[in-house]
Amino acid sequence: MKIECFEGIILSETNYSESSKILNVITKEHGLIGILSKGCRKMKSKLRGVSRKLIYGKFNIYFKENNLSTLISVDVLNSFPNTLTDLEKISYSSFILDISLQVLRQNKEEDIFDLIKDTLLKIEEGHSPIVLANIFELKLLEYLGVAPNIDSCSYCGSDKAIVTISCDSGGYICKNCYNNEALVSDKTIKMIRMYYYVDIKNISKLDVSDKITFEINRFLDDYYEKYTGLYLKSKDFLKKLNKITNIY
Repeated sequence: MKIECFEGIILSETNYSESSKILNVITKEHGLIGILSKGCRKMKSKLRGVSRKLIYGKFNIYFKENNLSTLISVDVLNSFPNTLTDLEKISYSSFILDISLQVLRQNKEEDIFDLIKDTLLKIEEGHSPIVLANIFELKLLEYLGVAPNIDSCSYCGSDKAIVTISCDSGGYICKNCYNNEALVSDKTIKMIRMYYYVDIKNISKLDVSDKITFEINRFLDDYYEKYTGLYLKSKDFLKKLNKITNIY
């Protein structure tokens, strides 16, 4: 085994034996890798505080390609203290970790790492968790190979007079092809395209109304259910949380 250092984020943790954990870590260099954190559940272990979900840092490991590596230490770059003390932030961040893990098991594109990192950091900074999660979900559809058509009408290909977006049609619908599908606001039509193309790390302000957030979130929920086959308990929890906070 050789010692290597990778920048990574812990997506999940699983107890292993009496005192250890297996960590699923997304890295820029090698995508998703499994790392054994030996003895980290012991009270005096130096690995205890860094062997949990939502740790972003430089992982020093005994690296085994295509096998379980072993953790030596972590130089923490961000432990997301603001996120951990806020129910909404931690709920959406946990969802992002969960859905990322599902997608990474199907797709090993290296730039997913930056997408995850940038989204989590923006939530930590205090930007809207639900808006950031929606942007993240929309971008992930490209990696799953089922991205909606948000450049032109899904039926005729025209980019003129777009009147709504539909899950059943797979994206935008223009005035000429409209056939009594549920309408969304003009701002929602524009915003969902902006979500798809925006670079998350460059976001400095998110000012999205509750109505637009509701329409985009509803579209994405329906779209994921129809086209991805992914089921996440963390998503169910978000739906309950949104009902409590009157987003739905």
